[in-house]
Amino acid sequence: MDPTVIKTLLGDVAELTGEHIVLVGVSCGLAILIGVGLGIAGTRHTAVRRISVTLANVLQTVPSLALFGFLLPIPLIGGIGRHTAILSLVLYSLLPILRNTIVGIVGVDPPVREAAVAMGMTDRQLLRLVELPLAAPAILAGIRIALVTNIGTAVIAAVIGGGGLGELIFRGVASVNTLEILAGAIPAAVLALVADAGMSALERAIARR
Repeated sequence: MDPTVIKTLLGDVAELTGEHIVLVGVSCGLAILIGVGLGIAGTRHTAVRRISVTLANVLQTVPSLALFGFLLPIPLIGGIGRHTAILSLVLYSLLPILRNTIVGIVGVDPPVREAAVAMGMTDRQLLRLVELPLAAPAILAGIRIALVTNIGTAVIAAVIGGGGLGELIFRGVASVNTLEILAGAIPAAVLALVADAGMSALERAIARR
């Protein structure tokens, strides 16, 4: 195979991998802020929990391409480009983070919570010093699931001009070029494996503390 073609392809892989990491990093970061925040609010207000979990469940059932299609015509937040892809990925990432945050905090042993309240802790102190540290392994598990899933789902972002490794995959499919398909699929798989291993190691480290 022509060395020039290989060199060009490697350059594309490096550039698009960077774009993929940005897509996943920004969307997961926003999903963590929203998901954990809603999860905490959900442990304090039943209505917030019910509504947020129901909406997140519904969003999770919508196929990714369909969600992109729904968002495209919406003014300001829709349209072709990376912002729409990031918004879609945020919506897809919410459920595991939200659910695990609620499960982790609600799962704190009542005697531990009662002891903290008896010591005079306010609700904010109880959350910060007791509930969140004990719920951390569950929350991190939800983030790990969202992150790994997001890396795979972000491939679809190329359909709406969001960039990322999906561009190589779709380009390869269109031209029936197996090398380009593998050039997009293999780095995405490696990113998912590395993210999963890193988050698993972090979970174990937090659990041992």
